[in-house]
Amino acid sequence: MTLVSPAPPTGRDLLAGKVVVVTAAAGTGIGSAVVRRCLAEGAQVAISDAHERRLAAAHDELAHEFGARVWSQACDVTVDEQVGALIDGAVRHFGRIDVVVNNAGLGGTSSVLEMTDEQWSRVLDVTLNGTFRCTRAALRQLVAQGRGGAVVNNASVLGWRAQPGQAHYAAAKAGVMALTRCAALDVAEHGIRVNAVAPSLAAHPFLAKVTSEELLAELASREAFGRAAEPWEVASVIAFLASDYASYLTGEVISVSSQHP
Repeated sequence: MTLVSPAPPTGRDLLAGKVVVVTAAAGTGIGSAVVRRCLAEGAQVAISDAHERRLAAAHDELAHEFGARVWSQACDVTVDEQVGALIDGAVRHFGRIDVVVNNAGLGGTSSVLEMTDEQWSRVLDVTLNGTFRCTRAALRQLVAQGRGGAVVNNASVLGWRAQPGQAHYAAAKAGVMALTRCAALDVAEHGIRVNAVAPSLAAHPFLAKVTSEELLAELASREAFGRAAEPWEVASVIAFLASDYASYLTGEVISVSSQHP
């Protein structure tokens, strides 16, 4: 069974008045979908990406549509100085931040038998260490502001499930889940929430470039709806976790999946 993807819902101002920072926000994946969802929900959004040319193109397109509600700054999440500059820049531009969405991650496919130290370390540094750096910088700023706030991390169902060739990525995403739970307790007394989403399969052009059609079809067949999620469907859950509707959720990892056993 394959069901047709629904249309994105109309924005309801879930994030009206909030300033949201999104990493890995250019391109066509979950990050860019998060930006558009947050803008549709009334937020002001700081977009960031390690790819400066792609970021500039994304900023121009969004600014044409949303004007001054969009600001951008390049950031490589493996460089702590750039992470700090992103948060500081967003605060200077908008006056504060309210939400940080840590979307930056790096995948790849390699058996443990063939995986090099460099492959392992690169995936861990972007996907887990990068999320740590951004979470730390965000939480320090939110604590200093003294008005609560939220961090939403992008994990993966591979943090729970096994898939051949994904030891580095799965280990990193499992680490993101543990980081989320522990960081949430570190800042609960400040009224700051830290949660994560764990998508299973989200369809976008970059994924199609790095994954075979056969594997994508197999993964989609395991989903209850017989299809991959649209990036906006993951983004909608992220927007919910960023909003005041999730005021009592912290330290949680929400599976955005229709996968059945």
